[in-house]
Amino acid sequence: MNAPVLMIAGLASGQGKTSVTAALARAARQAGQRVQVFKMGPDFIDPMVLERASGAPVYQIDDRMVGVAESRWRVARAAAQHDLVLIEGAMGLHDGPPSSADLARALDASVVVVVDAGSMAQTFGAVVQGLAGYGAPLRIAGAIANRVASAGHAQLLADSLSPAIPLLAAVPPSAATLPSRHLGLSSEAHAEVDAAIDVLAAAVAPQLLPQLARLPGWHGRADAPPAPPARLAGRRIAVARDSAHRFLYPANLELLQAMGAELAFVAPLADEPLPEGTDALWLPGGYPELHAAELAAATRWQASLRAHVAAGRPVWAECGGLMSLAEGLTDLDGRRHAMAGLLPGEVTMQRRLVALGVQQWALPGGGEPLRGHTFHHSSIDTPLAPLDHARRLDGAPGEAVWQRGALRASYFHAYFPSAPEAVARLFSPEALA
Repeated sequence: MNAPVLMIAGLASGQGKTSVTAALARAARQAGQRVQVFKMGPDFIDPMVLERASGAPVYQIDDRMVGVAESRWRVARAAAQHDLVLIEGAMGLHDGPPSSADLARALDASVVVVVDAGSMAQTFGAVVQGLAGYGAPLRIAGAIANRVASAGHAQLLADSLSPAIPLLAAVPPSAATLPSRHLGLSSEAHAEVDAAIDVLAAAVAPQLLPQLARLPGWHGRADAPPAPPARLAGRRIAVARDSAHRFLYPANLELLQAMGAELAFVAPLADEPLPEGTDALWLPGGYPELHAAELAAATRWQASLRAHVAAGRPVWAECGGLMSLAEGLTDLDGRRHAMAGLLPGEVTMQRRLVALGVQQWALPGGGEPLRGHTFHHSSIDTPLAPLDHARRLDGAPGEAVWQRGALRASYFHAYFPSAPEAVARLFSPEALA
C-alpha cells in the first residue's frame, strides 16, 4: 500500500511550516517509519534542515522548474517506497502562481494547514475554513496550531473547526524554534539544529502520529521519465562541496551519475586540490562571502583550479561558484578578499536582493533549455561581454552567462534533469568551441 502524501502548507510565510515538517519527519523516523520529504520550489536552505530531520536527501518539486510530470513521478516513487511522504509548501497556501494549493491538486496530495495561533481563538477556525474553501476543492487532512499557550487554548482552537477538519496538533510556544537558516548551513550548527528538531518532534509526536496512521495512502499514478543518455560515461566530474558551496540539488547529482559520470567531491575551504583525473568541474552556489578569507588563503585549491582551466577542461560555476572565481569579493563590511581571478571583475555584496525567480537557458547551438532559478544578494562588475543570457518565464532577458576559455559562469542555478543533453554539453570540452 502506498504511503500518505501530505502537503504541509501555511497561512503565510513565517507560520512554522519548516519547523512542523521537520518535527513530523523526525517523529516518524524515531517511530521506525521510512520518511521522504520534498520541498516545493527551488529553495536550497530549508531542505538542509529537513534532510537533518528525515535522514534522507530532500528533493525539489514544483510545476515550473521541475515540472508537474517529474514531480508526480518523484512523489509516486516515494509513496511506493516509504511509510510517509511530506511536502513542505511555499509562502501561504494560495500565494502564487504557482501556489502550494495548485501543486497539491496536481499531485493529489492531502493538505495540512499550519497557522500561528498565538494571538487567536475562534478566528483560527475562520482562517482555516477560509483557506480550505478558497478556489478549487482541496483535500484538507487537518490543521496544526503553532504557539498554543495552554490546553484550554488548544480546546478553543479545536472547537472552532468544523468536524471535517480536525486539529491534528497544538504546538506549545515552549517547543524549540529552529536556529537561523544561515546557521543550518554550517556543520558547527548541526548539534543545535538536531536538538531543536528533537524538542519539536517530542511536542508533536503523541498528537500527530496516531492521527496520521489513519490517513489513506496515495492513489495517484505517474510514468517514469525516460532514462537519460549516457553522454558522460567515463568522465570524472569534480563537485565542490563545503560550507561555501552547499547549494546542490540531489536530483542534479543523480542525473550526472545516471549519465555515466563519476563524481569526485572536493572541499575548497579545506584547501583540497582538484582530484587527480578530473575531466570537468562543477562549482555550485553557497555563501562564499561568509568564508571569503579562507577561500583567499586556499592556495593549493586555487593552483589546481587554474591548472584545470589552463588545460582547457570545462568548468560550470553557479552564483556563489561564480563569485569565488572573480578577481575579488567585497563583503558587506567593505572588506575586499582576493578570489581565484579566473573571471575578470569584482563581486560586491548588496544589502538588498538583486534578483529572484525561475529562468531558463537555451545553450548556444539549440536543444531543450535548462530550467533553473536565480536568487542572489551580490553583483559583479566585469569587462567581459556575456556569452548569452538566461530568460525569465515571460521571455525577458535574465541572468548573463559568461565564458572565458573552458570556464562558463552565471548567477543562474541550473536544474540538470530538465535538459540532460544540455548538461552533457556543459561538461564536455567539445561544447566549448
